[in-house]
Amino acid sequence: MHDNDIILQGLAEQGWIMLDSHLPQPLVSQLHEAAVDAWARGEFRPAQVGATSQPVHRPSIRGDTILWLDESKAAPPCRTFLQWAHALQQYLNRNLFLGLKRAEFHFARYDAGFGYQKHFDQHRGQAFRQISLTLYLNPSWDASGGGDLVLYDPQDAAHEIQRIQPHFGRMVLFRSALIPHAVLPCTRPRWSLTGWMRNDA
Repeated sequence: MHDNDIILQGLAEQGWIMLDSHLPQPLVSQLHEAAVDAWARGEFRPAQVGATSQPVHRPSIRGDTILWLDESKAAPPCRTFLQWAHALQQYLNRNLFLGLKRAEFHFARYDAGFGYQKHFDQHRGQAFRQISLTLYLNPSWDASGGGDLVLYDPQDAAHEIQRIQPHFGRMVLFRSALIPHAVLPCTRPRWSLTGWMRNDA
């Protein structure tokens, strides 16, 4: 079965899917280097919470810093990733009829001691985010690093259904409105490329 078919099957049958080594390792390495370089240049900003006109920075709830990708200004590996994501978006549209019109992605970095409390990616009253995607950019990661992504049962948000370690090159996709999830605190810097496929223009 082709990897995109596996993604389709996972999203259709259980609402989520995890894949290892879906993208070429050299590309993942280049994305990690691009993120680290941007961090060194001071381009990351503290993430905020809340879908209102005045979101706030609350590191006790969400402790990452982020850098949104702008395809017109992005480094070559970032443009390659965004082109791949656009092709996947078209594939999912053809097969899941989600009406996806665009995608948005950012690099994310958690410092040691920080995580993200349980939440949905689709904001209340704003049903635009349809598919969430995270690609992990952590070379030589092991369990001592913490930072697991925890997925919860859509029917019982107190019940864990999966813990996912953020290993290098691992990718997770899930339905944004369906799966509550959290990021556990990490013990060393944790890098990812995260975003959403949306149905608004």
